[in-house]
Amino acid sequence: MQWIVVIALVVAIYYFFIRKKTKYNKEDSTDICFECKSCGVFVSSNEAIIKDGEYYCSKECANLR
Repeated sequence: MQWIVVIALVVAIYYFFIRKKTKYNKEDSTDICFECKSCGVFVSSNEAIIKDGEYYCSKECANLR
């Protein structure tokens, strides 16, 4: 019975501390910045608007409104 508690504790420590750090590092490394074609402001790839193959920082700069 004591071994089951020890194994459960080891699995819980791995799940809450080691596994999350690995997942966080993968998401953090994929962000790239691009320059807005209209105003020159740099915007991340997650927030950029792409129109006709060009990157824009907002709908106003991309003339979408």
